[in-house]
Amino acid sequence: MNIIRMTGGLGNQMFQYALYLKLRSMGKEVKFDDITEYGLANARPIMLWAFGITYPRADKAEINEITDGSRKLAHRIRRKLFGRRSREYHEKDCNFDPQVLLQEDAYLTGYFQSEKYFKDIEQQVRQAFAFSDGIWQRAGAGRKEKTEGYLLQIKNCESVSLHIRRGDYLEMASVYGGICTEEYYQKAVTLMEEELPGAKFFIFSNEPAWAKQWASRIYGEDGRFTVIEGTTEDKGYLDMLLMSRCRHHIIANSSFSWWGAWLNGSPGKKVIAPALWLRGQDYIDIFTEGMIRVNGEGRLAG
Repeated sequence: MNIIRMTGGLGNQMFQYALYLKLRSMGKEVKFDDITEYGLANARPIMLWAFGITYPRADKAEINEITDGSRKLAHRIRRKLFGRRSREYHEKDCNFDPQVLLQEDAYLTGYFQSEKYFKDIEQQVRQAFAFSDGIWQRAGAGRKEKTEGYLLQIKNCESVSLHIRRGDYLEMASVYGGICTEEYYQKAVTLMEEELPGAKFFIFSNEPAWAKQWASRIYGEDGRFTVIEGTTEDKGYLDMLLMSRCRHHIIANSSFSWWGAWLNGSPGKKVIAPALWLRGQDYIDIFTEGMIRVNGEGRLAG
């Protein structure tokens, strides 16, 4: 049996679940460890339920067995004398690691952020990530009404999702800085407008007030830009639903908007992505066929 460590927010959870589906399609028994990280007080919410997904959960005994993590005295003495017998397998880097698919009886740790892990079962993944009716009950009547209003706007125009990630991205400039710059977004908007006359942009951001000011400062108040407001982190699945219903996409270096664009199955969609995903890393396999890549200086990437 393999155990996948679940980690991160909704976008990361989806990549990990897509890997689970791939391993199951290969006949492997797989469970999730959703204890190690999500038992912490500051853990982000698990939101796979938004797709009606349930999954097999490893218990602490199974996790300790495969990671050699038991706190029993005999195990601690044995580790002190002879070393750890962990069967953990860490994804080698940020790109597709084919060795992940070959592991047996392993504890798999990583983000697995590449379509290459599941491209051959794409339709199964799309079916798994169909939003369930249960999202409306949890959203509440007011949020449901507002989301349906946004959906109607998105449906009736040449809609483009535009994702601006701030917050933790600003605090970790050594990793994320200089990638999704103002120049990146302005070039992306220009490219979309050249191809799509009358395009309307729906901005998704964890700082919507800032996003409103940004759009007003750069583009004025001409009705081309709508900032999606009122979505708290525990209801982030509603933003992903709205993103996926847009016809085209300008994504951030974020697994969340990656999936928002991917869930749009239209062959005619246009997706603009940053040329780099993380600073200092050759992160290539996150990009999918047909993505238009723009660098932080606002130039098309070769």
